Amino acid sequence: MKKNNQVEIIESQDQAGCATCPVHHAANLKKLGVDMGNWDFVVALAGNPNTGKSTVFNALTGLRQHTGNWPGKTVTRAEGGFDYGENRYKLVDLPGTYSLLATSLDEEIARDFILFGQPDVTVVVVDATRLERNLNLVLQVLEITHRVVICLNLVDEAERHNIAVDHRRLARDLGVPVVPTIARYDEGLEDLLAAISEVASGETQAAPYHVKYNHPKLDQAVTQLVKQIEESFPDVPNARWVALRLLDGDEKIIEAVKNGDLGELTYNVEEMDGLGVDTVALKSGFSL
Repeated sequence: MKKNNQVEIIESQDQAGCATCPVHHAANLKKLGVDMGNWDFVVALAGNPNTGKSTVFNALTGLRQHTGNWPGKTVTRAEGGFDYGENRYKLVDLPGTYSLLATSLDEEIARDFILFGQPDVTVVVVDATRLERNLNLVLQVLEITHRVVICLNLVDEAERHNIAVDHRRLARDLGVPVVPTIARYDEGLEDLLAAISEVASGETQAAPYHVKYNHPKLDQAVTQLVKQIEESFPDVPNARWVALRLLDGDEKIIEAVKNGDLGELTYNVEEMDGLGVDTVALKSGFSL
């Protein structure tokens, strides 16, 4: 095993026992084209198109940003950064998507970044005038990670349409912080930065809402799969979401189980060395 892999494993173990340490997966982030050198935390910025997500990104990063392409893709990626308190935050603007079902390249990129990169915080920008439509993405993100802040943007537009959103009630219902903003006028951004900091540092511990399907056979299948996933990939933070995607026939997730990519989040390198597709599939207990 290579020395740099040993270092990554030791750092991962140390961070696992530290409530205020970053939780992002540095090795996977590097594969995704994100270098965390000189940065303390990484924040993913997600949201539907036309929610003001780019405005939020520009407001938080100012001139400290640059653009490029995702590795091996033709999709543009924007990165920036900001300082808050004593920490430095890298902000990655994910492609605007309506879901994380990976039915398009944009959705696949957004899904993979949140799932495999394990950002310290995922900020989901939603349009206060179209909240119901935007909540589809929010609920899917909450299935993957609990380290979420909802940026309730365009509240001024909502008021003009006589739409009142109780952000405190919404926060209680979703189990994560909700911050109302008017990004184009920089309103609410200080509260957003504070919420990001509190989630990144572990000061805010969320209890996110998960969709209840009320289908006994589905619940039984999910429970069985979750047990197998957790046994095969200990401490994976999103076993329920992985189980749901496997049941839905998500080819990318099935392949991640078969070739060990999913295991990179939890297996150390010694455990993964020499394991081929068939061995990983057998170890995980899936008939693939």
